[in-house]
Amino acid sequence: MPADQNTHFVQVLRKLRGAVLAIALFSVAGNLLLLTGPLFMLQVYDRILPSGSVPTLAVLFGLVCVLYLFYGIFDALRAKLFSRSAYGLDNALSKVVQRGWITRKVRQDGAPGGGVRELKTLRQFLTSGGPPALFDLPWVAIYIGVIFALHFWLGVLATLGACLVVSLTAIQEFATRAPLQATGNSEAREAILEQKTIDNADTILAMGMVNNIARIWQSARNQSMTHSQSALSVSQVLGSASKSIRLLLQSGMLALGAFLAIQQEISAGTLIAASILAGRALAPIDQSVANWRGFVRARIAVKRLRSVLAHTETSESPLALPKPGGRVSVQNVVKLAPETGTPEGQPARPLLQGIGFNLAPGDGLGIIGPSGSGKTCLARILVGLWTPERGSVRLDGAPFSAWGHDQIGKYLGYLPQNVQLFPGTVGQNIARFEPDAEPNGIVEAARLAGVHEIILNLAKGYETQIGGSDSPLSGGQAQRVALARAIYRLPSLVVLDEPNANLDSEGEAALAECIRRLRARNTTVVVVAHRPSAVDAVNKILVLNEGRQVRFDDKHALMAGDGKKPGIQIVSAVK
Repeated sequence: MPADQNTHFVQVLRKLRGAVLAIALFSVAGNLLLLTGPLFMLQVYDRILPSGSVPTLAVLFGLVCVLYLFYGIFDALRAKLFSRSAYGLDNALSKVVQRGWITRKVRQDGAPGGGVRELKTLRQFLTSGGPPALFDLPWVAIYIGVIFALHFWLGVLATLGACLVVSLTAIQEFATRAPLQATGNSEAREAILEQKTIDNADTILAMGMVNNIARIWQSARNQSMTHSQSALSVSQVLGSASKSIRLLLQSGMLALGAFLAIQQEISAGTLIAASILAGRALAPIDQSVANWRGFVRARIAVKRLRSVLAHTETSESPLALPKPGGRVSVQNVVKLAPETGTPEGQPARPLLQGIGFNLAPGDGLGIIGPSGSGKTCLARILVGLWTPERGSVRLDGAPFSAWGHDQIGKYLGYLPQNVQLFPGTVGQNIARFEPDAEPNGIVEAARLAGVHEIILNLAKGYETQIGGSDSPLSGGQAQRVALARAIYRLPSLVVLDEPNANLDSEGEAALAECIRRLRARNTTVVVVAHRPSAVDAVNKILVLNEGRQVRFDDKHALMAGDGKKPGIQIVSAVK
């Protein structure tokens, strides 16, 4: 884990030290107060009944009422502290966990990042009955010690019962570890399939794929439930065995106590008190067995959380660099296929190799080539989503790592192939959900993208809600709103991946005009194109084929040829 994230994780835990200490103190007080019952029974049988003193009984019972009142208060405070600690942990880690989830998902090309689900699992565990049992476990020895003080053989019997229950707990740990690990992995795959199904519901329904997808989803769910049921069955069996042993121990304590009382070695009060103490001594162990599945899931969740944090960049930059001018330098970039897309045991396939070029502020670059040539991969590298294995990408001489995504993101514009707008208003989407966005900046971006008039014709203009299943925008309109989002506040570098995929002729003309106006304001524009109209407004062309750079040149020189190399036609190059 990087030092910054490890420090953050440790700092969060340190903030909970006060709560943990308070919980421990309340646990001590609560467990001491739980001795009230056995001691009261001991006094009733050994002193009050033989003496027949009603006033003494009344006084003792009044004292018992007060002590149990305090026990209830301490137990409620402990439960509240557990709840507050759980939500405090969630609040402290949720932002960085989500950053890690997004970063890992992007860099592993769609691999599940996890983190959010694991944080929820950890929060639910902290508010369950498992953690209180951990704080009560040390009192098992104290309760058994009190039983030894009452009589040696009663202590021996209580110790044997505790050892037996602890053995069941150890068996449960080894028997459920693998099934619970498999359950977590299966649930992650099931969640991915479920989300993909929701995202592509229209396609699934329109093409009659409902039954087929449902069958695949059911298969994944069955696999998850099989592993879960395997672990649950073990937990249920061992949990029932633990309860049976606890009940048997209490009866055994009564039988042994009765024998000792007959032998005049203990009193009747001692017999009852020892039975109650034995039940109380095994209660934390019994509760731990009942919640062991939660313990294991929480441990797996913590491990995955640490993994997510290990892949998360710090949101703070050591030095705030000035806004870049848009000078782009790409030097001998090599990018390999993500591990998730590479068969096991085989070397990673190169997606890009030997890519190099330079762009000045105001340049427009059209990246063309056949499908699978690496155009989208290069676009992702140019905005810092992917990091090349070799070579470098620099903006105004500095690598992306010198900024961090939060800082450099303000100076970048990106329009991916698959346009996604978020639930919110049109204005919020264009402004990238900035809380202090200026209306003039939103309108300027919309005008520049040629979508201002379209937005005004919506029911509520810029306040129209979009991003849901009932969004009023067509595919082309959504793409133009996303273009406005990409050019909001005139970034230094704008990368557009097939920006005219859903546009009509009017939209393509507006796109070309937008690129020209951006370049006139010294914004560097990179356009990934399959249709020649997308590169009308650029001045340079980069031709890719099978991940290799075929040619990089001025657009007009490339089309006309320079005497040494024949010219090419853009239409044939992008097919």
